Order: sequence, then C-alpha cells, then structure tokens
Amino acid sequence: MAGLMDGSLSTLAPIFAVALATHQPRYAFFAGLATAIGAGVSMAFSEGLSDTGDVTGRGNPYLRGSITGVGTFLGGILHTLPFLIPQLQDALIVAIIVVAFELVTLAWLRWRVFNTSFLRSFLCIILGGAIIASISAALGGAAG
Repeated sequence: MAGLMDGSLSTLAPIFAVALATHQPRYAFFAGLATAIGAGVSMAFSEGLSDTGDVTGRGNPYLRGSITGVGTFLGGILHTLPFLIPQLQDALIVAIIVVAFELVTLAWLRWRVFNTSFLRSFLCIILGGAIIASISAALGGAAG
C-alpha cells in the first residue's frame, strides 16, 4: 500500500512539471519513466534495509522490499503512460483521468484493507495529490 501511494503521489510533480514546462509529452513520459524506476528502486532498498524482520516480525526484507518497489513503480508508471500520446492536451486529459482513478482506488484500498473511512481516506489522498499537482503545475508553468 505504501509503495502504491508513494508511487502515485510522488511521481506526479516531475511528470506534470516537465509536461507543462516543455509542452512535449515525450519528455514528460521519459521524466515519468525515470522517476517511476528511481522511486521503485529507492523504495525497495529503503523498505528492505529498514528492518530485518527479526525484531518487528514484518517478514523477509527482500520480499517486503520487492513488493514495495514494484508497487511504487506501478503507482508511478500508470499516469506516465498517457504521455505516449503525442498531443499534449490529450495526454494531460488522459493522465488526469488516470490520476483520479488511482486516487479513488487508493482510498478504496485503504477503506477495504485498513477499515478506515472511505471519505476520510479519499479526502487525505486527494489533498496530497492536489498539493503536489498544484506545486508541479506552478513550477512547470513558470518554467514554460
């Protein structure tokens, strides 16, 4: 869950900033791909090295790291793929739809797996996504 959430939220900024700064979906795609890969590897190592599992009983660090890394990559690559569309406006619209789907899915997963309030989860995730999207849009707009 942490990997999916981190990948979905943390990769928004570079993708949208590059898209809005360059007006080139291709560049945004490569920025998103590099960010998703880098974030996945970083989260895999971070999770795997943070705990051997002996003290906390959280399980095998290699397995935990792998799951977290793959989840982070998936969370980041999904809203990167629309930037394979050559028209910027179309790519942005599809990417925004994908991000909305990701955020609703994350809120649903938190509700289903952790028995949290769906509305509370949704609002927290939307708030994080809105902050990141606003900052990246402002940076990209200022640069472009």
